Amino acid sequence: MQKILSLLRRCVEDYQMIAPGERVGVGVSGGKDSLLLLAALARLARFYPGGFSVEAFTVDMGIPGMNLSPVADWCRREGIPFHRIPTQMYHVIFETRQEKNPCALCAKMRRGSLHTALREAGIHKVALGHHYDDAVETFFLSLFYEGRLSCFHPVTYLDRMDITQIRPLLYVSEAMVREAAQRLQLPVVHNPCPADGATKRQEVKDLIAGLEGQYPKLKEYTFAAMQRLPLPGWAVEDLRRRPRTE
Repeated sequence: MQKILSLLRRCVEDYQMIAPGERVGVGVSGGKDSLLLLAALARLARFYPGGFSVEAFTVDMGIPGMNLSPVADWCRREGIPFHRIPTQMYHVIFETRQEKNPCALCAKMRRGSLHTALREAGIHKVALGHHYDDAVETFFLSLFYEGRLSCFHPVTYLDRMDITQIRPLLYVSEAMVREAAQRLQLPVVHNPCPADGATKRQEVKDLIAGLEGQYPKLKEYTFAAMQRLPLPGWAVEDLRRRPRTE
């Protein structure tokens, strides 16, 4: 956890993600990434200069068999405010509309519900659990399926909602997230979504895993190139400070 906190803090400082005394909402799906982000930010808040506070926001999509109570109980024990946002997204997407490619619509609806809840709570900054591997995969998704060099930004200001999205886990690998979540015994919730694991992202993840056998530094070099080009929103003052993810 100390190594993760070090990488997390470096990312926050590189991209000036959090201001002293700020309230930060954390989008918590119940998966390992968002739960580890919540746990790490809560710990960082205790000693970060000027301090800040974190609150958990979970969009309940109404998926049958998905129980979010362990997440709520864990937040209560940790003293972290927990906000559950009830919706009927599962019913709309999978039963009413019967979407063949549901992920884009699902993401759009979840973002809308999350941003509305944040605004109602008076919070204008939200942390999302995208990590190092997510960034590399998104880069290749954009290249393969859109024909452009692109990725989500470390910091994104949404002017229509007056909300800033931050991604503090960008220097932390998925392997580190997985190991830390197990060691901390975080209440990871199984996602029974019908589309889980059957996406273009999963195809790219599998492709990268296969290529790494021949090119073991593929992800490291790709991430470094994203900062050195730099992609829009990815420049940092000192590009020699590359993330260590092993």
